[in-house]
Amino acid sequence: MLKRINQALPELLAGIVLYGALIQAAGVWFVNDKARYSIGLWAGIILAMGMAVNMAIVIFDTVEEMAEGRSSRRASLYAALRYLAVVLAFGVVGYFNLGNVIVMFAGVMGLKVSAYLQPLTHKFLAAFQEKYFHGKS
Repeated sequence: MLKRINQALPELLAGIVLYGALIQAAGVWFVNDKARYSIGLWAGIILAMGMAVNMAIVIFDTVEEMAEGRSSRRASLYAALRYLAVVLAFGVVGYFNLGNVIVMFAGVMGLKVSAYLQPLTHKFLAAFQEKYFHGKS
C-alpha cells in the first residue's frame, strides 16, 4: 500500500529505521541513562516515520486535486498540523521526562538523513531484491 502512495516511501521508511538502528548501536554505550536515550531516539524515529507517511499522503492528495483542477489549502493545513504534532510530542516527552529530547531530535532528523540517502537505499534494495528474490547469484 505504501508503494501505491509514493514509490520512494518504503525505501525512505527503511532508511529511517536503519538510521535509528545505527544511532542506537553507536550511542547507547556512551550515555548513563540508556532507557531515556533509547526511548527518546525511538520516539523521534517513530515521529519521523509518521511525518514521512503524512507528507506522502498529502502530496498524493494534492496532486490528485490539482489534476482535477481543484485548489485546496489542505496541504498547508496538514503541514501546520504535522509541525504542531511534533511540538506536542516534544513537549510531552520533555515535560514528563520520558526520554531525552536531544536524542529525540536526532531521531526526527532521521527523516532528513534518509531523504538524502534514499538514492543509495534504492540501489542497495534493488540489488538485494535482484540477488535474493529473482534467483540471480
